[in-house]
Amino acid sequence: MTMRYIRPRSLTWWAGVLSIATGLAAMILPGDPSLAEFGRFIALLAGTSDSSPAALMFLGLGLIGIRDKLERSFRELPK
Repeated sequence: MTMRYIRPRSLTWWAGVLSIATGLAAMILPGDPSLAEFGRFIALLAGTSDSSPAALMFLGLGLIGIRDKLERSFRELPK
């Protein structure tokens, strides 16, 4: 099994990972009163009411998947 989705040198991969992490943090942290300030910061990064944690996680997965699809399609182009 190849690890074609894990590409730490790709900016698109990092954008996807950050979006997934922000969605997870927005889902978990705002309900914790001991981390209220950090939870507000994560909510600010998430766009507060503009995007749900699920939408952020799906966006991250989509970014990682589209990066792989584009890489494979460019490899198949004739030179």
